[in-house]
Amino acid sequence: MRAMVLAAGLGTRLRPLTNDRPKALVELNGRTLLEITLARLREFGVRDVIVNVHHFADLVIEHLRAHNNFGMHVEISREELLLDTGGGLKNAAGFFLHDGSGEPFLLHNVDVLSSVDLDAMVCQHRERRTLATLAVQHRNSSRQLLFDNNGLLCGRRNGRDASPENVRDCAAVDESAFCGIHVISPRIFSLMNESGVFPIIPVYMQLARDGEQICAFRADEYYWRDLGTEASLQLASDDAKNGLVRLNSAR
Repeated sequence: MRAMVLAAGLGTRLRPLTNDRPKALVELNGRTLLEITLARLREFGVRDVIVNVHHFADLVIEHLRAHNNFGMHVEISREELLLDTGGGLKNAAGFFLHDGSGEPFLLHNVDVLSSVDLDAMVCQHRERRTLATLAVQHRNSSRQLLFDNNGLLCGRRNGRDASPENVRDCAAVDESAFCGIHVISPRIFSLMNESGVFPIIPVYMQLARDGEQICAFRADEYYWRDLGTEASLQLASDDAKNGLVRLNSAR
């Protein structure tokens, strides 16, 4: 199975740690966020990965080379202009389309730490034959995705007091926060009309409006933490030391 690691962001919330390095090379208990993410993917049988880079891109490339790509086949998608999640994914389309297999792939933020069962996500994705499957949790967040009672995307709410933006009617709405982990069918590339710089969530919204199935994978039982700030890094470090989450090595 193939995967993409989203590692091109500026990491502004992690400053000053990202003043001289990309967020992918910020360390958690002696391991870079990139190594931790690759280790998670390897645990679930992923061996072919593409990593998008922008901020201190050469440092990421050098880090991978110095560690022999952590025993994986790793390609680089260099973004001279930061393309956001959707644009970054579309820029890497050739990595997922060149063999014509049509196999789903994983898309994983480099700055999230979780114990989400990626095998279970992929299994649900295949069984339901959805276009995209998104790991979500019931947790406090200013941005919520809205799903119907079949777990299909029907809208979103941006801002705690904002009105919901619905893309289709649904009798019941389940509000959930996205975890930054996707399983996606490569058919999505033929449906993405956007170009240049664009985020992925509005793409999912439009595709759901067009009748495509964007499905929730309930991840409430799993550990998850955003690693976007120094404070969250410290909490994750404590969690790892207390045995709440494992930090596997990709070496």
